[in-house]
Amino acid sequence: MNLIEELRWRGMLQDMMPGTEEQLKKEMTTAYIGFDPTAESLHIGSLVPILLLVHLQKAGHKPLALVGGATGMVGDPSFKAEERKMLDLDTLQKNVAGIRAQLERFLDFDPAKPNAAEMVNNFDWFQHISFLDFIRDTGKHITVNYMMAKDSVKKRIEGDNGMSFTEFTYQLIQGYDFYHLYTVKNCKLQMGGSDQWGNIVTGTELIRRKAGGEAFAFTCPLIKKADGTKFGKTEQGTVWLDSRRTSPYMFYQFWLNTTDVDAESYIKIFTFMEQPEVDELIAKHREAPHLRQLQQRLAKEVTTFIHGEESYEFAVKASSLLFSNDTAELLVSLTEEQLLDVMDGVPQFEVAKADLETGKDVVSLLAETGIFPSKGEARKTVQGGGVSMNKNKIEGIETVINTNALLRDKYILFQKGKKNYYLVKAV
Repeated sequence: MNLIEELRWRGMLQDMMPGTEEQLKKEMTTAYIGFDPTAESLHIGSLVPILLLVHLQKAGHKPLALVGGATGMVGDPSFKAEERKMLDLDTLQKNVAGIRAQLERFLDFDPAKPNAAEMVNNFDWFQHISFLDFIRDTGKHITVNYMMAKDSVKKRIEGDNGMSFTEFTYQLIQGYDFYHLYTVKNCKLQMGGSDQWGNIVTGTELIRRKAGGEAFAFTCPLIKKADGTKFGKTEQGTVWLDSRRTSPYMFYQFWLNTTDVDAESYIKIFTFMEQPEVDELIAKHREAPHLRQLQQRLAKEVTTFIHGEESYEFAVKASSLLFSNDTAELLVSLTEEQLLDVMDGVPQFEVAKADLETGKDVVSLLAETGIFPSKGEARKTVQGGGVSMNKNKIEGIETVINTNALLRDKYILFQKGKKNYYLVKAV
């Protein structure tokens, strides 16, 4: 399969300008995607554009990753209900540096290769262009009628909040990016999400009118969950690519908890598995969905791609911690950060560390922390073998808990029954 056929099979192709596929077949083509520097890290909503660049490079073409240091000051209004908060220069530069470091992990930047990836920042060229120069040399080539006809502009103008002049000029600024890269880098293709189609086409039009050249474009669908909720959002918030914001364990859990319907589309979009293997895996999953083979493979592939093999292996072990009885050794080996990652969402209670230094009977501890509503219920459950501490079953009500039980000198993990966990912190 060529690049376009590959992306079409994966469900990563929506709109495409005529001649695009022929251009990609004809020669090594330089193409770019823009990344919005609203934060120091990209999130999983940015994974599709990252993967588009990776597929492009694998197919022998040259990827440019544009980080919008200039456009980030304006904010893309495409299909947004209201104007976004503008960022100051220091924040933008910090965000750009963070995104640059992330992208360099996924693309091959080896300058010895003819299709080596490059990073570009549109602030580098916009900082030298005055407002008067821009409206005189660029603005005259695109009519207001043309800009007003874009769906993203129409919806904002017809809405309650309207659209500021700053936002209205965004498509012209993004169009100039394409024109600049066309003239300086021989970039003939822009890719992006389907909400970017209007801005991208403005770029091809500017190249035609201002440079007398021909440029191409295609977009990918915006990823949504089958139930209509927003992709990349959880109860804990955004799923980031930076392990300091979203731990590899929580990242792995996101993919592992994907629904059957979503997993069938995600396995094509977010992995590099080839069609025969994907088709076989989907068929196996449909025969025995309770085994969740599809979700497990999806979580493995994406976690390994973003965080590496070691982080994936830890995530698998950590996941078994809450569902297996033979993981006491693993629990003891966890760092405090890893323990808290795994216990995210588990009810937490406190106990005075001074009480543990003198020793406290298990029944009193369980009742006073609130894990059990009364000493009577705690005593009954312990006697029935229904309580474990740090993944080891508590043998009797005479057990005394002291500081030796503390994990990382601070925590004790209690388990009631098979699925109820409680983390007690000594303070």
